[in-house]
Amino acid sequence: MSAEQAPAADPSPGGVGADDASTGEVRPDDASAGEVRPDDPIEAHVTQLAAVLHGPARRKARMVGELRDGLVDTARDLAPESGTERDAARRAVSEFGTVAELAPGFQRELTIAQARDTARTVMTALPFLLLCWWLTQVSVRTADQGVPGAVRWAVVPLGGTAVLAALLAAAALAATGPLSRRLPHPERLPLVVAWTGTTSAVALALGALAFTVASAAVANWPLTAAACLAALVLHARIAASARACRQCARLPLAGS
Repeated sequence: MSAEQAPAADPSPGGVGADDASTGEVRPDDASAGEVRPDDPIEAHVTQLAAVLHGPARRKARMVGELRDGLVDTARDLAPESGTERDAARRAVSEFGTVAELAPGFQRELTIAQARDTARTVMTALPFLLLCWWLTQVSVRTADQGVPGAVRWAVVPLGGTAVLAALLAAAALAATGPLSRRLPHPERLPLVVAWTGTTSAVALALGALAFTVASAAVANWPLTAAACLAALVLHARIAASARACRQCARLPLAGS
């Protein structure tokens, strides 16, 4: 059985409408329902497949679980003519295809899901920067002081970068969402999303630094501490998601 026939694999972009917010990876032992028995061909097969897949943890676990269920059902159907349960399991694995045959189709869906997750994460940077700038302006007006000129010059390009990143992220969500049913998405789109995330993370860090300088100039330490903490958390989240997306984008996909 080919990768396209496996019940868990949906290589078309349209099958990635509902994404997982998680950006982590699952280890092979996370994908299995329990300990892998060395004499169980099905568990050995799904564990080997899980080991070569990368993407959102929940979606990956669900796909591997669906594949396992399909293999178990097929082995049950083949049991009467296979002699032993182990022989039936081996035949089921053989019909579904090898790991090398199945992995590209599964990875394509995981890569698209990771790209969408990264794009949504990138879009959170722009509202954060706008909120920080608004709070800084309010604080400066309250203290009857002006924003340092260097900060003003820094905010303009950083804000422009955040807006551009948000627009690219929105375009990526559209291209891998409803539009994917009508138009195929570019093969390099996940890599573009990954680098957009990296750029957004850098802009966020520099923007937070600029806001920190502006708030410190008026001695608004609560605002400074809050901005630094929020920027650190958001920066780490975007950077991790972009790194995971870049890793997925470099893996071979079905149809590429």
